[in-house]
Amino acid sequence: MSSKKGVSKHLFPELADLPKTKNVPRRTRFRRCKSAPNTEDFVPIEKLVSTSSSSNDSSNNPFSTKSLLSNIRPSFRKVIIFLLFYFGLGTTCFYLFRDQLKGKKTNGVLDAIYFCIVTMTTVGYGDIVPNSKASKLLACVFVFTGMALVCLTLSKAANYLVEKQELLVVKALNKSKNTNQLQAIEEAKNNRTKYKCIMISVVLLVLMTIGVIFLTSVENLDFVDAFYCVCCTVTTLGYGDVSFSTQGGRVFAIFWIMISTICLAQFFLYIAELNTELRQRELVDMVLNRPMTNIDLEAADLDDDGSVGAAEFIIYKLKEMGKVSSEDLSLIMVEFNSLDIDQSGTLSHSDITLAQLSPPSSCTPKK
Repeated sequence: MSSKKGVSKHLFPELADLPKTKNVPRRTRFRRCKSAPNTEDFVPIEKLVSTSSSSNDSSNNPFSTKSLLSNIRPSFRKVIIFLLFYFGLGTTCFYLFRDQLKGKKTNGVLDAIYFCIVTMTTVGYGDIVPNSKASKLLACVFVFTGMALVCLTLSKAANYLVEKQELLVVKALNKSKNTNQLQAIEEAKNNRTKYKCIMISVVLLVLMTIGVIFLTSVENLDFVDAFYCVCCTVTTLGYGDVSFSTQGGRVFAIFWIMISTICLAQFFLYIAELNTELRQRELVDMVLNRPMTNIDLEAADLDDDGSVGAAEFIIYKLKEMGKVSSEDLSLIMVEFNSLDIDQSGTLSHSDITLAQLSPPSSCTPKK
């Protein structure tokens, strides 16, 4: 192992100053810190969150959205306010400019809302189009603001609703498998992206089926034209040769177009997320199943003592998996060195006390 020192310092330069531990006896397991809380006093975070919720919530329900989705739940109040403001302003503007819009018209207010939806979702059938410079500039403004509204608010709301339904599906599936609640929660966490893809696929299929049925029954289109119109709408292709032309059809389109187009966007987002997750799992499996070599042993020996401890092995494997980077390790070592007041290579109560009394320092490594 003559080249051991150079290899480890080359791969882990941020840990080159790791204190030597040659004289420290090796331990067969990690011991719990004496200052750590007792396991008897430990309260799961799900229970803490659920107990802090209102009395109307099911605090003992492990599938409660308060415990699993509290960090990603959007503010529906803001979503509603943005929607009302957008549709109110858009309806007013396009209603005032209704004489400068040409195409198939039914009702002034209904056509204004319908044109807002078609513009916001970028469907653009072409059945109603601006016919003056002022109306064209107004449409340009509303298409950008509408796309921002969809990306920033409506997609988050759709994501929350899908994940809420996903928990119900996971709960139902695990009941049939006779698994306990903790196993069901772990199953939901490990396969969350897969369940989201399944849920959004089902929702999208239902929406497309409803669209086809409505177009054949209300708009009097045959099945092929109805399916063609649905596909052009959800993909925002919007050729415009087939669209919603009746008053009842446009009332339906106001809600259906917005929901279906957002669901398709979420579907592709979940597919990309699932693909990334599968590639990450393949990398983890490859790293864990690959046999260790002497070169790996030299690279994992961070303190150059001729042996690899459990902590060194874990750090090496995490870095191979891409879970941590050199920059992350550098920041951790900067914080460790700032806490190690006596420069002994270990942290003690006196180090923590002195570090609290000393002025705070930046944890950003110097370049």
